[in-house]
Amino acid sequence: MEFKDYYKIMGVEPKAGTDEIKRAYRKLARKYHPDVSSEPDAENRFKEIGEAWEVLKDPARRAEYDQLRQGGWRGGEEFQAPPGWDRGGHQGWNYGDGAGPDAGGFSDFFETLFGGGRRRTRPRKGADVRARVVIDLETAFSGGTRRITLEQPEQAADGSIRARKRSLDVRIPPGMTEGRQIRLAGKGDPGPGNAPAGDLYLEIHLQPHRLFEVEGRDVHLTLPIAPWEAALGATVSVPTLGGAVDLNIPAGSASGRRLRLKGRGLPGSPPGDQYVLLKIVTPKPETEQQRELYQRMRETFPFNPRAAMEVRR
Repeated sequence: MEFKDYYKIMGVEPKAGTDEIKRAYRKLARKYHPDVSSEPDAENRFKEIGEAWEVLKDPARRAEYDQLRQGGWRGGEEFQAPPGWDRGGHQGWNYGDGAGPDAGGFSDFFETLFGGGRRRTRPRKGADVRARVVIDLETAFSGGTRRITLEQPEQAADGSIRARKRSLDVRIPPGMTEGRQIRLAGKGDPGPGNAPAGDLYLEIHLQPHRLFEVEGRDVHLTLPIAPWEAALGATVSVPTLGGAVDLNIPAGSASGRRLRLKGRGLPGSPPGDQYVLLKIVTPKPETEQQRELYQRMRETFPFNPRAAMEVRR
């Protein structure tokens, strides 16, 4: 029997990631499907592609194949399994119905490496799928539902693999932070034969917010205040993700002062806090009376904000 170079069959480099290999498989499977392809020898190419995918999509089987391939074997060369290969703990692979995805079995090369005449007690599940979900900060705080659309392979009755779009309503629990994952068991790619489907992992990403910035579970807000609120102190209404709350601004506060609202960040154990950064905003005088008020302040307050910066001439 001849050695099969599964990477060459799939048209990918040996260092290719699973996603790249999956894209190559889907493209080639559509191109060489016997029902639609006009390519010469399409049926055999379709079977080769399916066999290569069965090896390269599975980390354990791919590792065994890579170990063998590093011995210098080339595609098409006469091959004989190394002594002791079938005693190295390699698990056999059989589908529940005795056929692979192409419904036509695999080559002798595949069966020599991975068949072994033994039946797995549990069928190998389908591939896990990973996707990004972008949510707004309000949903991260309160939770909610998002509808997502995935393109996933589906095995038809004739054994061919076709891509189809599938929509899912996903429940977002409260307290999700940037980069967190949600696992949906059995919502990944379908398994071969009667094997269970893989899992779907959704990675959460937060949309930028017009008011808040997020760091972990903590929320940060820049709060504009008037000069008299900073000087005399005040109680002002402050927005939070859970609704407006009253915040006490101590007298004599300066721009850049940071105040904390404990437990007002994203939910969790423990919940995050909300940090309020004060920013004094000076109103522009629009009337003569307002200009006179500023003039009286300048004359009344012996205040030099640059006193600490003065140097001798």
